[in-house]
Amino acid sequence: MKIKFLTFLISALLINTSVLSEEKKYGVNFYTGMFDFSDDGKKSALYGIEHQNENLFKDTIFGRITPVTGAMITQDSAAYFYTGIETNYSVGRLKITPSFTPGLYRQGDGKDLGHPLEFKSEVQLSLDLSEGTNLGMSYNHVSNASLGDKNPGANSYMFNFLKKF
Repeated sequence: MKIKFLTFLISALLINTSVLSEEKKYGVNFYTGMFDFSDDGKKSALYGIEHQNENLFKDTIFGRITPVTGAMITQDSAAYFYTGIETNYSVGRLKITPSFTPGLYRQGDGKDLGHPLEFKSEVQLSLDLSEGTNLGMSYNHVSNASLGDKNPGANSYMFNFLKKF
């Protein structure tokens, strides 16, 4: 089920992004890592995909803000579907990408985060390998901002491969 879902999601994003723009304004970020690495009892491998759209932007005092949408699933069948914003800063070939993405969390057999509505704050560092291809690492924290009776949160790290179309 997980593999079928990820295959469908990857195929749909690749078809949509390659047809829509020749200016490489759409990006697909594939990532894998460790969900809640700081909790020995509930840490779990994670896999995800994220779509970035630089055509829809807003220039702000923080830089150019663009939308991001994605999904991740853990080996314990926990899932998080999210949409939010990100901005990119460049220092030569190094890219720094902070993001904030509210989303819906389903526990599956994974960690109980206390509420279906969760908020993910993330920072990604990546290296520009070539035009339209980045390789990086990111860290995020998922929390429900005390909306539920409990708010244990989860800290995760990921390795990222971003391809722009």
